[in-house]
Amino acid sequence: MKSSRLFSTRNGQALLCVFRNFSISTSRHREKHYKLVVVGGGAGGCGVAAKFTGKLGTGNVAIIEPSLYHYYQPLWTLVGGGIYGMNKSMRPMDSVIPKDVDWIRARATAFDPDDSTVMCSNGELIKYDYMVVAMGIQVDLHKIKGLLEALETDPAVTTNYASAYVAKSFPAIKDIRGGNVLFTYPTTPVKCPGAAQKIMYLTEDYLRKSHRRNGVNVQYNTALGVIFGVPRYAESLLKIVEKRNIDVDYKMNLEEIHSDRKEAVFRKLDSDTGETKTVKYSFLHVTPPMSAPDVIKQSPLSDKSGFLDVDKYTLQHSRYQNIFGIGDCTNLPTSKTAAGVASQSGVLRRNMTAVMEGNHVAQKEYTGYTSCPLVTGYGKCIMAEFGYDGIPMETFPLDQSKERLSMYHMKKDVLPEIYWKFLVKGYWEGPGTYRKFMRLGMGHVTKPSEARV
Repeated sequence: MKSSRLFSTRNGQALLCVFRNFSISTSRHREKHYKLVVVGGGAGGCGVAAKFTGKLGTGNVAIIEPSLYHYYQPLWTLVGGGIYGMNKSMRPMDSVIPKDVDWIRARATAFDPDDSTVMCSNGELIKYDYMVVAMGIQVDLHKIKGLLEALETDPAVTTNYASAYVAKSFPAIKDIRGGNVLFTYPTTPVKCPGAAQKIMYLTEDYLRKSHRRNGVNVQYNTALGVIFGVPRYAESLLKIVEKRNIDVDYKMNLEEIHSDRKEAVFRKLDSDTGETKTVKYSFLHVTPPMSAPDVIKQSPLSDKSGFLDVDKYTLQHSRYQNIFGIGDCTNLPTSKTAAGVASQSGVLRRNMTAVMEGNHVAQKEYTGYTSCPLVTGYGKCIMAEFGYDGIPMETFPLDQSKERLSMYHMKKDVLPEIYWKFLVKGYWEGPGTYRKFMRLGMGHVTKPSEARV
């Protein structure tokens, strides 16, 4: 009789659950075996599966993913700003998953890395030789008291970070007639951190062009101590908010919403007494707290913060050599963006191939490259590109810290095409090669050794 250890939680405490008789799979579980299992059908998961299905063959690669639709989430800022409809950002999942990959339409409910198995919500036990965890990040709407109720009942409260509410944003923006227009940023890591500000700049620009800016107080309430983590781009953003009369309050964390009174309660993080501040709102865009998916938090795969514990240069798990991670679910110390996923995918491809062939992974390869196209208005964008330690890694032979129409069209028109036609199909591994060519030796290009923390 064989036993296998799977991990779950109750009341926030990890409990070890022992599932017996795994060997008698016909009585309790249906067992399948794959050379490679990819957990998550987002950009990273689909791209990696596409890369390896040709190498490993039909029927040897599986994706575990419960969703029926795949979203290009970087477009949600433009959906919220009224530039695109929601349908532009979504496609059926079966049109995105590579055709020779087995799609297991279920949630991963537990990991047993010592036995190289994943338990799924449909009762299947999936065995793997290698696994890539690409589950994205969990949006914790419930952690702000009153937020879920406000999103359901108050037309003036919205978020571009959850598919169910993105379409609320532009109608709410069009209804603004005065008062406090609030935008928030939490204490936790978030996906596409610049999106918290992008919708603010679009809203302010819309109000100005609609001749309704007077009498409106636009305010950015961030739990951070800076407007943006990379000084080169923070300097430009500070000039923009000053020029456009946008108030920025630092060390302010949204904790509660009273939608019946249209009040937002913020905790002052620099207060020794736990002081709070209550602000009336006429519009409120919330960037919710986020965390690693619960199934990762509750497993041996996580670090102390709950995120997938991988080497920041190789993307290989710190303790299990046949496991790799990619994207927002990992503890990589860089901004969580689709651009980061693209560059990580090339590193993962090379390193996991090396392991499969019995070789060692590279000791230093992923530089932390990520990109955040900071849309600052209709027709304006700062193309922020940087790596570990906030070192700029700009692709184009121009000053990308300035607002440009060309970068706006890159964000609006070019990047979605790259995503659908290349990234999710496994062809796009970031702009590294293009950066070297386009800059023609001009400017500084970060090397892996220079990106060390």
